[in-house]
Amino acid sequence: MVDVADKLAYFQAITGLEDPDLCSEILAAHGWDLELAISSFTVTNSDRPESSATVAADVAEVGRSEQSSEELRLLQRSETMGGVVAPPGLAWKLITLPISVISGSLGLISGAIGLGMWAAGGVLSYSLSMIGLGSGSGRNGDSSSPLVSVSAAGAEAMDFVASFEKDYGATRPNFVTEGFMDGLQLSRNAFKLLFVYLHSPDHPDTPLFCERTLCSEPLAAFINENFVSWGGNIRASEGFKMSNSLKASRFPFCAVVMAATNQRIALLQQVEGPKSPEEMLTILQKVLEESAPVLVAARLDAEERRNSTRLREEQDAAYREALEADQARERQRKEEQERLEREAAEAERKRKEEEEARERAAREAAEKEAALARMRQEKALSLGSEPEKGPNVTQVLVRFPTGERKDRRFHSTATIQSLYDYVDSLGCLDAESYSLVSNFPRVVYGPEKLSLSLKEAGLHPQASLFVEPN
Repeated sequence: MVDVADKLAYFQAITGLEDPDLCSEILAAHGWDLELAISSFTVTNSDRPESSATVAADVAEVGRSEQSSEELRLLQRSETMGGVVAPPGLAWKLITLPISVISGSLGLISGAIGLGMWAAGGVLSYSLSMIGLGSGSGRNGDSSSPLVSVSAAGAEAMDFVASFEKDYGATRPNFVTEGFMDGLQLSRNAFKLLFVYLHSPDHPDTPLFCERTLCSEPLAAFINENFVSWGGNIRASEGFKMSNSLKASRFPFCAVVMAATNQRIALLQQVEGPKSPEEMLTILQKVLEESAPVLVAARLDAEERRNSTRLREEQDAAYREALEADQARERQRKEEQERLEREAAEAERKRKEEEEARERAAREAAEKEAALARMRQEKALSLGSEPEKGPNVTQVLVRFPTGERKDRRFHSTATIQSLYDYVDSLGCLDAESYSLVSNFPRVVYGPEKLSLSLKEAGLHPQASLFVEPN
């Protein structure tokens, strides 16, 4: 969590108030809620925008010096605009602008410029989240001053481009339809400078400048080829903030900026007042010539980083490929080993199953044979002894499918079931289901006739039957 000293310094940087005691009193009155205090300050100052000039701190002038690896410092050329001479000796200004900005207060932005606390299209909540405070509203959940979101900045840019093209045609600089910071990032990625145009629709010089200068085909083509362009209407929030940031005192207003290190912006050139296409071309060409070494160095540095990154990625890819190949071989070895183990286990399982099946089959066969033997013995005992020949004795001949014959005498009162028991007791038949059949006439002695006596079935005094498997 940000401590009291950090909150105090941050509040001073944004509001431009130098008195630490006054800032402490304001923060204490709002419970040291930084965003609430800033929002309250915004509302208080928005009713008197004319005081913004007194709140804003002057941008520090930077003299000629050698370019360091950290930031670009270039000398700003003096320009004579519409008969008015720009302030002499004005150096290239290096504006330090962090990524976020408070919206809603026009005067507050001016104060933030001198202390380097501005960024177009950002929101205060984003800035506070970067230092651990998070975004939010006032104490009661209602923000006293709405904050401009990134999407709102993009919407303003799109509205400006559409309005500009409607008023002045399609031959124009190709203004990006995004917020200022997004446009600055685009210029950084493209290794180009950012051309900024602030549009004042009420200024009498604006229509003529746009028609004859800014929208002239040579100038528009030159800008589109060598710059990334961003434009804003000073009636809109971001355009007004940019006019305060760059301290635009006359219109039409153009500037050339570039991204520097540590999220800072280098102001390379500003042009105030009407200019001819030729004058603008001369100014922009000179800016390009002076900035070329920096842009080339940035491009070479980025190319070197890309090459290093690509080389590292290729090395990493080769290492990953070798590692994956080793891992694949190890997986294949393990899979082969596991397959052999599975096959051995499966063979052992099948051997045991077959052995168990053989043992089970032998056991079942023995049990079946024993059961059949018991059954034959029981049925043989149920038949009793064979009777002697006599008038009440029936002689029965049984033929088996194998051609084997068996005969026996039965009492005429014995049932057909007795004949089946006799056949079963012999053990001459493998079939479990069969029927006893006579040929002439053909009669099948099936289950419905088992209870008939031999005499009742017409088999007395003698009969010849054959066994017919079912």
